[in-house]
Amino acid sequence: MSVVLDGLRRWPDVEAPGLVAVDAADRLILDESASLRADADAGSIVVIGDAYGALTLGAAHAGATGIRAHLDALNGERALAANAERAGLEGSNRAFALDPDLVRGARVVLLRLPRSLDALSDIAGLIAAHADPEVVVVAGGRLKHMALSMNDVLSEFFGRLDVTRARQKSRVLVAREPHDGRDPEPSAARIDGLEVRAFGGTFAGARLDIGTRLLLESLPPELKGGTLDDPFIDLACGTGIVGAWLARRHPDAHVYACDQSAIAVKSAHATMLANGIEDRADVVRDDGLGARPPASASFIALNPPFHSGAAVTDVLAPRLFADAARVLRPGGQLWCVWNSALKYRPLLEKAVGPTHQVARNAKFTVTVSTRR
Repeated sequence: MSVVLDGLRRWPDVEAPGLVAVDAADRLILDESASLRADADAGSIVVIGDAYGALTLGAAHAGATGIRAHLDALNGERALAANAERAGLEGSNRAFALDPDLVRGARVVLLRLPRSLDALSDIAGLIAAHADPEVVVVAGGRLKHMALSMNDVLSEFFGRLDVTRARQKSRVLVAREPHDGRDPEPSAARIDGLEVRAFGGTFAGARLDIGTRLLLESLPPELKGGTLDDPFIDLACGTGIVGAWLARRHPDAHVYACDQSAIAVKSAHATMLANGIEDRADVVRDDGLGARPPASASFIALNPPFHSGAAVTDVLAPRLFADAARVLRPGGQLWCVWNSALKYRPLLEKAVGPTHQVARNAKFTVTVSTRR
């Protein structure tokens, strides 16, 4: 197994020093679940939250077949497929959405613990509702990202919870005896007349974070684009709050919202539906703007992420800036909000074009960059 794990890569996700494809928590989950997996029937093992395929391919290498896997990030899903091909383990798993079919009848679930308690509650409730009554959930993570409140969440849906000894700054929780399961429902809020919906784990949840609020307050009343062929683009959309706000502010406008997170896309769909604008909004799961042709947009809004999984990194935003530059038409604009400490302006100037500051508060800066 170590040979397979040692050969894993993050590609096509960002690869940089300090960003790893497998860690000690993955190895501990696999070790703690080994005997359970050995006795599991084909198709009865489920993997949730696998970053780049360590859990899925570790189990496949040990002999598991018909593994059902849910990876929230599209690039994680693509990395799993690429790693499976390199390891000669193609066909060992299938990708599923976070829905009942993922966990129906499952006997063993390998879970990489999410940092969001709401996300953990959604996952645990889904397993308890649809997995086999004898299911065993082996959930692990790095100690620095774990909290006792995770035990409380799991105990809401499982009658027995065992805690393993820590190893290499990682720990595993083993949950059995599922009860009171439920399917995930998005949290809901009404903000400045706008309905927002958020499934667990979506950035900012069902609220308007202060950076995005500053961006929306800074946008001029008239914007270029907004047609079916030239929609307003909400890049890295999260709950879709920016796209929904644009569609509500411009009643005839079309918007295009995209994110590589499956949960974000599901949340954005729910947000558009709650506001009655689903017929003017395309919501797409994509790595950046990969599905958009060059020079096809006049307006893009972006609040760039700075997390790749649990790791904080500054290498994500430049990729999104370059993608925005590719998709913008000459004279098109990228409106961006970012933490002022990150000093993105020189990167925006280089990638997109002339950039000037529009607004700034104690923490965030809003800039507009015009495509050369």
